[in-house]
Parts: sequence; structure tokens; C-alpha cells
Amino acid sequence: MREIEQRGLYYEEFEPETRYLHRPGRTVTEADNVFFTTLTMNTQALHLDAAWSARQPFGERLVNSMFTLATIVGASVAQLTQGTIVANLGFSEVAFPHPLHHGDTLYSETVVVTKRLSASRPGQGIVTLEHTGRNQDGVVVATATRQVMVWCKDASPASAVDDVAADASALDPGASEPDGIL
Repeated sequence: MREIEQRGLYYEEFEPETRYLHRPGRTVTEADNVFFTTLTMNTQALHLDAAWSARQPFGERLVNSMFTLATIVGASVAQLTQGTIVANLGFSEVAFPHPLHHGDTLYSETVVVTKRLSASRPGQGIVTLEHTGRNQDGVVVATATRQVMVWCKDASPASAVDDVAADASALDPGASEPDGIL
């Protein structure tokens, strides 16, 4: 039986001007917001105090923008960087043009902006990603530009493990079958 393990993209597989839609979306609950906000020790009343927030311009509590950012980036991991990332290098141009509310569904997408081989780390490359989060109505609620360092396929430690496994199964196709001995 053929097996496929979910992984991100190696440097060579990233193509600039490609948009990845990360699905499913994530409907954000009040519990998500309160848990994240208190877990990160953020005491902002705008996220926790319904009575205070009711008197503010939006008239209700808003979802913590750091939760929104973490979720749009997190939604990209399985498709883009799972097991192929070396390091998250940084974020720039982070913006929250519209609030996210309890009950909204957050949809994430990522555009590969640029890529280049690392000048100081052979076998690794730097990819610039532009993440966008939209609510269920298509309104942009968050954007962020992120740079990540990823493995080139031939240099990746994971690639070496995959090659060994492939070689072993080629030598003995039944090797992955149980032998019946406990």
C-alpha cells in the first residue's frame, strides 16, 4: 500500500505569485477568545469585559488580534511548512483592518511573494509569504508578511529519512507488512 505523509513544501516547490487557500475555515467562539486572551496574560478589557466593551465604539468584545494572527499563520502550516521549516525569521506589515467578532468564521490564504537561497546557510532558502485572513463575508480582518527559512529538498534531514525508508521497501517490498511474530 502506498503511504503519503502530510508535509510542507521544500524550497524548490515554492512558486512566487501562487495563492494557497487554507481550508477548512475556523469559526471563532467566545471560549477561544477568552482562553487565548487569558492564556497569554492579556488583560485587555476589550477582549474580556462585556459591560466595558459595550460602551466602546464596536459595542461588544472583539476577538484578540493576536489570536487572529496566530490562526491565519497556523492554518498555513500543514500546506506550506509542516516538517520543512528551519525557522520563522520574522513578521512585517501586520495589519488588522477590520475586527473579528465571536461567531465569525476565519478563512486564511497565503501568497508566495518571493524566495531566494540563503547566502549563509547552504541547503536552505528564505521564502516571503503574505498571509491574509478574511471573515465569512470576505472582509479582510488581518494581513501579515512573514519570512521563513525552509529546507531545500536534497539537504533536508527529513528527506534523508524518506530516502532510507524508500530504499528499504525497494529491497524488501514485504518489509512494511507485519510478520505475525509478537
